[in-house]
Amino acid sequence: MESKGKTVLITGASTGFGLAIAQKLHADGFNVIGTSRNPAKTQSEVPFKMLALDIAEDTSISSFSQKLFTEIGRLDVLINNAGFLVTGLAEETPIELGRQQFETNFWGTIKLTNELLPQFRKQREGKIITIGSVLGLVSLPNVAYYAASKHALEGYYKALRLELTQFNIQVCMVEPMGFKTNIATSSTTVPGKFSDYDTFRKQITAFTKNEFDKAPEAGPVIEAVIKLVKEKNSKYSNPIGKGSTLFPALQFFMQGTLESQILKQVNAVK
Repeated sequence: MESKGKTVLITGASTGFGLAIAQKLHADGFNVIGTSRNPAKTQSEVPFKMLALDIAEDTSISSFSQKLFTEIGRLDVLINNAGFLVTGLAEETPIELGRQQFETNFWGTIKLTNELLPQFRKQREGKIITIGSVLGLVSLPNVAYYAASKHALEGYYKALRLELTQFNIQVCMVEPMGFKTNIATSSTTVPGKFSDYDTFRKQITAFTKNEFDKAPEAGPVIEAVIKLVKEKNSKYSNPIGKGSTLFPALQFFMQGTLESQILKQVNAVK
């Protein structure tokens, strides 16, 4: 895709993957529009336009859409990036917090996509790129609701891509392994409730911290998304990072082996 005159919308563009992707696309000549819940805090610090959007609020999505199309006449690419992380053992996580995880990561992403689909269909062209996770393909302890929300996105967009092919609208998922972003420091962590889990909770917390501490920089994810934006024809699934293709294959063919390896690594952390 030629950058000249092309408009890309990126949700959650004030930090992390979203900010880095937006900055790179802007530098490459794309007309970039980013979103955050409070764009005034970051607008002076970024070279691209920021608009207010809270994807967990229906009224915010509706008013955002109206504002967006007063700023632009055409949208070429939507990058669904906004979301957050809930960490905690499944049984200890309040259902209401699990609902909040889904309201943002899943329902908010779907609602925004649906809000913008009429424009894509009118154009008979467009691309929708959603930042998922390898946890949408496999799962780990301590992230049950986050992984479930990412699994749900995978299922939804797999169906949507087949429905939108007739309109020349491409649908892609990006499934990164763990990379350095602010997602861990800004996560919502559930406190322990049940003493039966005390030893395991201590182990998985240490394991998770260790994985985040040694995570690589986000460069490969940014490069992968930029490639998807620019290329003419994109594949649906795009796992990124060491082990991102191996783990799903092990789960499919050797479920017990993968699970035992995960638990072995967790139990090895002191």
